Amino acid sequence: MSSPLKPAAASGAETMRGNLYRVAIVGASSLKGKEVAEVLNDRNFPAVDVKLLDDDESLGQLETMGDEITFIQSVRSEQFEHLDFTFFASDQSCTRKNWKMARDAGSAIVDLSYALEDDPGSSIRSPWVERQLGQTPALELQPGPCVVAHPVAGMLALLILRAGKAGKIQRAIATALEPASEHGQKGMDELHEQTVNLLSFQELPKKVFDTQVAFNMAASYGPNSSPSLQSVELRILKHYKRIAGKDAIQPWFDWCRRRSFTGTLFRCISRASNRSPWVTCRRR
Repeated sequence: MSSPLKPAAASGAETMRGNLYRVAIVGASSLKGKEVAEVLNDRNFPAVDVKLLDDDESLGQLETMGDEITFIQSVRSEQFEHLDFTFFASDQSCTRKNWKMARDAGSAIVDLSYALEDDPGSSIRSPWVERQLGQTPALELQPGPCVVAHPVAGMLALLILRAGKAGKIQRAIATALEPASEHGQKGMDELHEQTVNLLSFQELPKKVFDTQVAFNMAASYGPNSSPSLQSVELRILKHYKRIAGKDAIQPWFDWCRRRSFTGTLFRCISRASNRSPWVTCRRR
């Protein structure tokens, strides 16, 4: 069973020609998957059909799509037939296991899990940054998968590029604080359980972070945590280099953990020359 979105507003040449798309969201029960579904509905994306797919653990789970109630189906090869787009909002192992089935069925791939960021044919995209650079964002997503740049990389690139209009930036220092939602629903649940257990003097669960994150800031997680803060920091810098352009400076960047459920706190300090004052930008 799949769900139609609410009728799209008649705008753009695609909609004027009556082109409505068929879409699948793999990892539909994840926080990212739910947000993708909400955005498609809120933005009146011209879709005639949206399939919600996930692993067996979420099979049959009810979800709301616009005014419709639908349920999550298993990921099978026949689910990708006649699709225009497939959004992979699942964990990386699920994306690596299933993305080629979607590609071979003719579907364009949009990867939000970062599993395909090192694939030779992939492209890392940030349309906001592309517009800031004066580029016309290409609508073609084939043949390789399109990987959505990490949002912090996009924010960092936008701030530095826009600050550069006032003068050539010589140095930039940025710090971003990671929320628990970066680790999905399991991360948010563990932060909640740690908070409750601390206040009642009970043992802390550490299956996700492998360290105390409640009422604490950390520069690293425990050795059994995945992904580590360091690996996410390297990903953000890698995506920044790919989207910001060859002339963008390389900032000094630090990615830390703070005790919040959602929302990334971001601070960037830039300087145009050795004699100019430092300029501070904060975003949340």
